[in-house]
This record gives sequence, C-alpha cells and structure tokens, in this order.
Amino acid sequence: MWQDFPELLSKLQFDDSPAGGSLVITHKGETVVNTAIGQALPHQDWHAHTLSVNFSIGKGVMATLVAVLVSKGLLDYDTPISSYWAEFGVGGKEHITPRHILTHTAGLFNITTLTHDTDELTDWQTMTAKVAQMSPDTPKGQDEQGYGSAYSALVSGWILGGLVERISGLPLQHALDEYLATPLGIQGELYYGLPADKLGQVAKPVRYFDGTPTTKRKPTLKPDTPEMLAVYAGLDITPLWADKAETLGTSGINKLYFDTAKMNLVNYKNALMPNGRDGVEYHHDKVLQAVIPAANGVSTAHALATIYAMHANGGVWQGQTLITPAVLADMRAVRVDGFDAVMPANMRWRSGFHRLFSLQHTPNAYGHMGYNGSVAFCDPDRHLSFAFIHNFDTTMLNDVRQFVLSETAIARTTP
Repeated sequence: MWQDFPELLSKLQFDDSPAGGSLVITHKGETVVNTAIGQALPHQDWHAHTLSVNFSIGKGVMATLVAVLVSKGLLDYDTPISSYWAEFGVGGKEHITPRHILTHTAGLFNITTLTHDTDELTDWQTMTAKVAQMSPDTPKGQDEQGYGSAYSALVSGWILGGLVERISGLPLQHALDEYLATPLGIQGELYYGLPADKLGQVAKPVRYFDGTPTTKRKPTLKPDTPEMLAVYAGLDITPLWADKAETLGTSGINKLYFDTAKMNLVNYKNALMPNGRDGVEYHHDKVLQAVIPAANGVSTAHALATIYAMHANGGVWQGQTLITPAVLADMRAVRVDGFDAVMPANMRWRSGFHRLFSLQHTPNAYGHMGYNGSVAFCDPDRHLSFAFIHNFDTTMLNDVRQFVLSETAIARTTP
C-alpha cells in the first residue's frame, strides 16, 4: 500500500538533482512512509531528521503551541490580546483576539506599515514592539471582492510569539520546547531562531552549496521536460486531474489548486515584502538565527509528522493529552469561508490552519504549507499525518510535488 512512495519521490526529483527532500507519513499512529531523496547539503543526504527552513509551515506549529496553551488554561482564543499584553491594545486593536490573528481576520497583514527594511525583520524585540503599536489595514479591493481573510504572512508570527512569551513567562523557544517539543519527543528538531551550533545542519538550496549567494534570485517556473510530462501522465492519481486540468503539466495542475488569476499582487507584496520588491533570504545565517515565527521556523519531517499525528489522534500522544477534546473541536472548526486577499484561494481557515488543498473529499483535513511548496497536515478521518519538506528551488505557486504526494497518500486511505 505504501511501498512505492520511495520510487514516487525519486521520480519527482526530475532534473533538480542533487536537491531533494524528506517524506514522512503516519497512519493510525504508525510510520508507514519514511523516505528521502537527494542532498540537503554538500556531502549530506536528506533523511527524516534533516533540519530545514519550512517557511509558513511554522504557522501550524505555532497554532499547535497556542492550542496546547489554551488547553492548559493559560490563554483563551476569544479574549482580547490586550488582556495579556497591555501595550497591544492601541491603534484600533483593543478588541482583537488570538482567534482573529489565527484566522487572518484582524487586518494585521501589511508588513510595509511596519518597516521597509528587510534587515529589521531579524530583530525580535523591535518587531514585537512594532506590531504592538500597529493599526489594522484594509486589503486593496476589499469592497469589490469581499475577501474573507487577509493572510498575515509575516506579522502574525510576532503577534502570536509575543503573546506566548507574555502568558508563559518564557522566551518563545523555551515555551516551544516545554509545551510541545519535549512532550512529543522532538527536542532538537523544532526551532524559532536556530542556535549557532546548528547552522551547518540546515538544508539549503543547491545555489548555496558553493557558499552564500551574493545576489537575490526568485524561483521561476521552468519549462516542463518530456520526462516531467511522462511522470504526470503516468501517476495513480492522474485520472483525478485529467478531466479538469487545462494541460497535464505543472502550470495546468497547479491551477486546479490555486486561482492565480484572482491574485491581488498589491496585497501579496504588502504581506510579504517590506520594501515592495524583495523577499527575505531565509537561508542566510543571520536570518536562520532570527526569530521570525510566521516564516522561518526550522524543523524536520519527523517532527512535523509527529505533531500532526498527535492532531490526528485527538490531541493525545503516547497517553498524554496535549490538546483537550473541547479545545481540539474548537480549533478545528472552520471560521472563514471566503477568498483570501493575499493567497489566491479560499483557505477555509480554522484557528491557525488552512484546509488541505485536495481534489478528493477531505472536509476535516487541515495543516499548513510553506512558501517553497513544503507541506504538513493531518486528516483525522483517515488517521493520517503527512510531512514533506525539501530544498528544491521552487515556490508553492510553480511546483506540484506536494499535490502529487499528498493526493496519493489521501487516495491510499479511507475515512
């Protein structure tokens, strides 16, 4: 049932060798897939415990940490943040709650209202002070489009991380370790702000293999090769796409999941690019050591699969309840059903998690993807958890590996 995933992952390497990635899947609490391909670093192969920057996957980790703290009675989803963090209650934010931040409905998404300097994003104290003073913003096109949410790609992490510090009395990493990593047995595999002695262990794109690049470069959509098209045409899940896709190529398949024609580029840039032009080089050592919880969380495929296995198992891990049944049900409830102002999709936000992007029937599946097309999720109905992370130089909008792997995993299980 699962034995062909190593071959499938190998096929999906395409011509991007030596880059690769790690895939871990659990079913009914048991690891059924643990496979990897390619190199994470020169002379270091990928494996389940390889550390990697996983971009917005860290939002799902933060949402899990918040749910644990809610379960312990340290936090309430619907109590104003200013009740815990007095400085936050200014600029029209007096009634904004953790739920608003987790569902991206607070209007606190525009990084350009805080800074135009990408270097400033690496200063935790400065950024938490700035988000406490900021005011909500209205997405461009809101009146015409009636957006249901505005994805807070960067800002949300400083708000939630700052909140966690204030209610726990601990630095964010210490809180992450105490309340999540240690109970799950994944210490040393989950970071917001990488220790200096771990810098040489983090997977990087191949363009870093000869040293840190001196110029920024955005990943671009490469033309499909005959080999890629042959892979797409011969998958078990090809029939899922065949009658729906304009073409059975990368662009045609991706459009089944993201409606990029509706993307508002102004909102997208405002959410992700402080200077309106460039993103952040997340693999630079300085950035790896910074605390940017919404975007630069570092983790392993093993850690992420474990987190979502706990979710799939009703908030319980090895006999210990991390998320209570009441909190889990509250967290899983869909709170937003409408197109997002930043992301080109209806995200169907839960409290910190978006829907699983699947063409199959997965109404209760949730998780979080990352900018580069990494993804981690669970489907409680199928008792399934899934984590795929990689160092391919791609974005979620120009790559379909996550969809091939996740759709195949979903198809192998039944609710």
